[in-house]
Amino acid sequence: MSHRVVLGVGGGIAAYKACELLRLLTESGHQVRVVPTAAALRFVGEPTWAALSGQPVATDVWNAAHEVPHVRLGRDAELVVVAPATADLLARAAHGIADDLLTNTLLTARCPVVYAPAMHTEMWTHPATVANVALLRDRGAVVIDPAVGRLTGADTGPGRLPEPPEILAVALRVLAGRPRDLAGRHVVVTAGGTREPLDPVRFLGNRSSGKQGYAFARTAVARGARVTLIAANVALPTPAGVSLVTVGSTADLHAAVLDAGADADVVVMAAAPADFRPATVAPFKIKKAHDGTAPPLALVTNPDIAADLGGRKKPGQLLVAFAAEAGGDALENARAKLLRKRADLIVLNEVGVDKVFGAERNAATVLGADGSTTILDERPKEDLADSVWDLVVARLD
Repeated sequence: MSHRVVLGVGGGIAAYKACELLRLLTESGHQVRVVPTAAALRFVGEPTWAALSGQPVATDVWNAAHEVPHVRLGRDAELVVVAPATADLLARAAHGIADDLLTNTLLTARCPVVYAPAMHTEMWTHPATVANVALLRDRGAVVIDPAVGRLTGADTGPGRLPEPPEILAVALRVLAGRPRDLAGRHVVVTAGGTREPLDPVRFLGNRSSGKQGYAFARTAVARGARVTLIAANVALPTPAGVSLVTVGSTADLHAAVLDAGADADVVVMAAAPADFRPATVAPFKIKKAHDGTAPPLALVTNPDIAADLGGRKKPGQLLVAFAAEAGGDALENARAKLLRKRADLIVLNEVGVDKVFGAERNAATVLGADGSTTILDERPKEDLADSVWDLVVARLD
């Protein structure tokens, strides 16, 4: 379905990345009008925006004045995306200053607005910017936290514009009409599969790709949450707007979840932690015997992270556990895990060869501590995540 989108471009070096975002929006079938600030046009010229959008570029309130562009653009838009949103632009938007076409458009827009900030770390963490972002979020805007990485020059830190495909993912979820019912909430999502070292070369692991956990993180951002994503051995682009923590082993995941979950409203344990680990880690690569036989491998049990979280839950905190099961007793096993882990919801996945792991779609049965059963038929993993978030929101205080 085609939508009318306004792409506002602020005057930062990351304006060149907005060209890719524009291409992705138009290739998705949307009609995009670009509204660059005067400073943005010093980084990327008007002909580039016009060629990529196939639309005239609105640059100031004086062009085509008879069409009243400072009112019409905002009124007609079904979504406004501002990328990059500079510290100056966020400040003007937060305080209702309308001194150019883009800020006029932001004041007249009655559709969802998504800001993708990009600036130096000192600007992003300055109390003025922090307050401006909080004010915009309180008014219903989606402000994506910037990525951490290389900035202008040799600087690194939080303030980098998220990658355009990830900004697009948030924009499309917002366009889909998902509510901002997680605004003001901190959610922790785990993803991927842990690896237990056997020697300096080998490890015990599993086939989890992390795609379902990343879908939970991406959809939570679009619904307004502050998201901490704890990823174990995942080779996926970081979703826009999350605070990413990378881990390796189950012990690492355990420590990271307990730390991040201390102030979380919701913890979603979508990762696949290893149930066992080698009793000892060999200091050198293990060699096979001269007769070709394999050496014995002793295993010990890893801590049950979800059960540990369930025993530590603070009042009002929700825990969503996962059960990867196969066979006819899957439902009974999942119910037992729900009780043992003291979870509020448990998502039961049927796993096996070519099922769930690495796939783009998923199906699940969600069991609630209140005795409820919700069957989610096969759908894209982001849609499944949204369906589970609906169940979570219904249980939040």
